[in-house]
Amino acid sequence: MGSEEVRAGVTLTNLDKPLFDGAEATKRDLVDYLEAVGDRLVRPLRDRPLSVVRVRPGQQPFMQKNLPKYTPDWLHRVTVWAESSHREVTYALCDDVRTLLWFGNQRAVEYHTTLLLAEHSKGPTHLVLDLDPSPDQPFRQAVLAAKLIRAALADDGLAGSVKTSGAKGVHVFVPLVPGLSIEDVAAATRAVAARAERLDPDLATTAFIREDRGGRVFLDSTRAGGGTVVAAYSPRIRPGTTVSFPVGWADLDNVTPQDFTVRTALNQLGERDPWADDMPEPQTLPADLIEEGHTIPIARVQAMHEGKRRARARRENPQPEQ
Repeated sequence: MGSEEVRAGVTLTNLDKPLFDGAEATKRDLVDYLEAVGDRLVRPLRDRPLSVVRVRPGQQPFMQKNLPKYTPDWLHRVTVWAESSHREVTYALCDDVRTLLWFGNQRAVEYHTTLLLAEHSKGPTHLVLDLDPSPDQPFRQAVLAAKLIRAALADDGLAGSVKTSGAKGVHVFVPLVPGLSIEDVAAATRAVAARAERLDPDLATTAFIREDRGGRVFLDSTRAGGGTVVAAYSPRIRPGTTVSFPVGWADLDNVTPQDFTVRTALNQLGERDPWADDMPEPQTLPADLIEEGHTIPIARVQAMHEGKRRARARRENPQPEQ
């Protein structure tokens, strides 16, 4: 067939097959992109337990955390006890471009990491907010919400960097000094979201339950702790194979997520690495932010209780059929 080749010691196969329906890209386009973006993608992945989203022909995409049995011995890994599933999970550590290419050959399109390093005693490395517009909202709403987050951070002397999620939202990352506890970082994340919501409650909401959002942008503060977030420069299983792309605050008004794909992003990057170059210095979290956050209930827990309460109310007071 001629579509098999070896790069960085990795045998690549079926390179000219489409990546997925609507990808507007082949597996070769994916692998070429991963090889060329190279260390710029490896940097945010290095030393972090990696989850990938793979897409096989004719199948739904699936997230893979546990490494398959056929993983080569040279690939770095870490084994973690997963409380949720009560089993050990062996995660990849993507510490070099060779690993990226191996995953690309496995049709791993998306690269998601935890905010903790494999050596997680140092605590979360970033505070992250994920700004998610309602399905019918334009990307512009996510941009306006990101500006609320930026203002809330600035009011407390903090600064962050922003990137497109590659889907329809944006992510704001605030780098942290080592040694902060997961609980305090999670609390501070909730407080930043709450403060941003107070700045413009008509635009943005912290409501975890979807039907309570009323068409507003969801300020998702739940990425702290063991949650994962898609890495900067990671492709996405979205129409056109978009890429999660760093954007300067000044440029945010002039971009859309579709501007950055596996076929166009490299032209815009050149040799640069804006995610590394423009990231502020690691910061410590102000006490007032942590204190306020500890008074805010954890969204998932609150939503679970509220869901049960609503279900109970429906059972006790069934509505007559219209």
